[in-house]
Parts: sequence; structure tokens; C-alpha cells
Amino acid sequence: MTGLDGKIALVTGGASGIGRATARAMAANGATVVIGDRNLDGAEETARGSAGRMQAMALDVTDEAQFAEVMSTIEQRHGRLDILFNNAGAGGTPLGIADMEMAAWDATMSLLLGSVALGTKLAVPLMKKAGGGSIVNTASVAALSAGNAPLAYSVAKAGVLHFTKVAAAELARHNIRVNAICPGLILTGIFTASYAAEQPELAAEMQEYLTHTAPFTQPLRKPGMPEDVAQVVMFLASNAAAFVTGAHLLVDGGLMVGPRHSWDPDFQRPPDHPLNKMQAG
Repeated sequence: MTGLDGKIALVTGGASGIGRATARAMAANGATVVIGDRNLDGAEETARGSAGRMQAMALDVTDEAQFAEVMSTIEQRHGRLDILFNNAGAGGTPLGIADMEMAAWDATMSLLLGSVALGTKLAVPLMKKAGGGSIVNTASVAALSAGNAPLAYSVAKAGVLHFTKVAAAELARHNIRVNAICPGLILTGIFTASYAAEQPELAAEMQEYLTHTAPFTQPLRKPGMPEDVAQVVMFLASNAAAFVTGAHLLVDGGLMVGPRHSWDPDFQRPPDHPLNKMQAG
């Protein structure tokens, strides 16, 4: 991977999952990485053993004052920011529209969409100092179709995709690129985080189930891992993607290529399906 030597990067949500894998990969490829997470212990665990290549900071991405303070510290320590990975997030409210509590809706939007806008806004002055930069936002396959995640999460991630395009258009004049990734089923703790503390046995059972079934969820018969996503983020952040902006890349093992019958040879239609007669004829 080229283009990360000497770069200054901020990874939000770097205490676990995709953020942790990306922070470690960036540091291993020459970047100095600031890890922002409200789970400071987890962020420090990510940074441990990096010989100073990673620095942990407490960061609630929905808190504008705290986000601004982190950016100010980066400016004081490093003088600029080259890469921002807007990654922090959680599942948000699981409720559908009929039962939606608007306070929970607003909280989900603030975490998954508002924080992306806030982080981008605060990064621009530091990236201008650097002569440009790269912003990568975590969206999701849930942004592209129904049925992949709860309502509020899906709508927020769709907002991330459109924000990415509009911000890319606005910031290109400053040599700041803005792109997004759309992960599919990636084996992180996001699926069990909401009840892991109160029902750890259920969370462990759910995680085991996901680990077992993940390879059969999409055409590529392997589980999606945080490291798979990290490699794509590094590409978008690096000079190798110098002519890429306003784009989103699927990191989903082919999940979104088409309906299951298009890629699963064991897929069985109902016996009375008309296509069965057409193919038989």
C-alpha cells in the first residue's frame, strides 16, 4: 500500500472492529494514527505496542466541543491532518416506523450521520494546511436496499452516501477527496453490542451463530473480517486513489450483486414457481 508514509490520520471508533483493524493497518503502513473513541480503554488497547505510531484520545463524536478539542490537539501536536476515517457508530434504535420513538431516531441520526458531517467540517481547516487530504466515511449495504438493517440505521447510512457525494463536490477545490465504504456482513461486535452487557450468554451465542453462517451469506464463501474493510479504507485514503472522490466501494463479498438464486447453486424455488416450468421446457 502506497501513500501513507508520514501521513497524520484520525480514526473514529477505533477501539474495536473495523476502526481498530484500520488504525493498526495504517500505522503498520507508515501513518501516525490518532484513535478517537468514547471507550478510551479500548482505544488505548488498540494503540498498545505501536511504539508511538498510534495515540488514543477520548472522543464522543456526537459532542461537538469534544470533537473540536481532539482536532485542536491534533493541530498542536502535528500541525495538520491528512486522513479522516469517519467510522464511529452503533446499531441505533431497532424500532420500525410504527413504533419509532423520535428521541431514539434523533440519537441514531446524530451518531451515524451528524458525526460524519461534524468530523468533516472540523477536518477541513487542518487538511487545507496540509494542501489536501482524504476523508473516508463508513456507510453500509443497508444504504442501498431494505432488509439489511433497522430503519433508522439504514436511512442514516443512505444519508452518509449522499453527504459523501455533496461534500466531495464542494471540497475538491481544496484537494480534499471524500469517499465512502459500504461493508456487508462483517464479523464485528456491532450485532451483539446492544445486549452484550445484560445478556452475555445470548450475545456469545449470537456471535457464534454469525461466525458459522457468515461464509454462506454472500457469493464469496468466506466470513467478512474487519481487516478486509481496512484494506479498502487504506486504498481510498492513500495516494493510490488520488483520482477517486465522491465514490462508494462495496466491501460485501458480492452480497449486493443480485438475488440469491443468481449466485447460490443450491437455491431452491417453490415447486410451483413459473421459472421452473420455463427452464424445464
